[in-house]
Amino acid sequence: GAYSLSIRDWDDMKGDHVKHYKIRKLDNGGYYITTRAQFETLQQLVQHYSEKADGLCFNLTVIATNNTPQTVGLAKDAWEVARDSLFLEQKLGQGCFAEVWRGTWNGNTKVAIKTLKPGTMSPESFLEEAQIMKKLKHDKLVQLYAVVSEEPIYIVTEYMSKGSLLDFLKDGEGRALKLPNLVDMAAQVAAGMAYIERMNYIHRDLRSANILVGNGLICKIADFGLARLIEDNEYTARQGAKFPIKWTAPEAALYGRFTIKSDVWSFGILLTELVTKGRVPYPGMNNREVLEQVERGYRMPCPQDCPISLHELMIHCWKKDPEE
Repeated sequence: GAYSLSIRDWDDMKGDHVKHYKIRKLDNGGYYITTRAQFETLQQLVQHYSEKADGLCFNLTVIATNNTPQTVGLAKDAWEVARDSLFLEQKLGQGCFAEVWRGTWNGNTKVAIKTLKPGTMSPESFLEEAQIMKKLKHDKLVQLYAVVSEEPIYIVTEYMSKGSLLDFLKDGEGRALKLPNLVDMAAQVAAGMAYIERMNYIHRDLRSANILVGNGLICKIADFGLARLIEDNEYTARQGAKFPIKWTAPEAALYGRFTIKSDVWSFGILLTELVTKGRVPYPGMNNREVLEQVERGYRMPCPQDCPISLHELMIHCWKKDPEE
């Protein structure tokens, strides 16, 4: 059987909730949650995480009492569609946790279908999140059409013909774009993010890979809110290999304090992606170096061919104090 460690956590968006960390087995019989801390027994693992959080959301304090789970409100609804109403036609891309396909729904509607790898997130938490995602309607947000909430989870959204902004800038028509077009695209993302803020929501994973592009340089924000549901240890320990450290505000990366202010930080990083045509932020630095240097006050210098005024805006997004 497999083990997991469940810790009660709290944040402004979800209130009281439980985070689950998979405990993996080593070939020699030991256990680990992240590879940098390995233990011979489960007791040693629990003892270690009782003394310090070491990348988890919290250190272990007291054992939870056993209550009957609350299941009201998680019933399937009109947004749930049958898997066989969806036809996957062409794979558009894949990431750590999902593949994205172009497809058709009910034989005639062109859609994008995100298929999540089993174990990425619990169907229950995903269904809860989908309830919120459905309420977010704005022309700069990718519209959610339908879901299949049993694993493998499918998320069905409007189709954006030019794919992710990252690919568009690196390998697509975006390579030839001049500054006025790039600034316009940034303004579209800002309009969508302002709406997310008005709705008291947080994106948590704003970067060019999660912006989609359509005809006429239309930009829309995708994958809002999904980041907090991911259960993979290399992600949830925040400094794990799959976590997008280079886009994440220090208070969010170090302490899990995600707010609309941490989204503003990520928007500043996205601006650098736009003007450098999709270059990875902090070139030549690894995640650990970025965390350490940013904590010490380092900020990316003005990219080549970027106006000083735009770099000043980036610096403004990267203020140490989130309240600024």
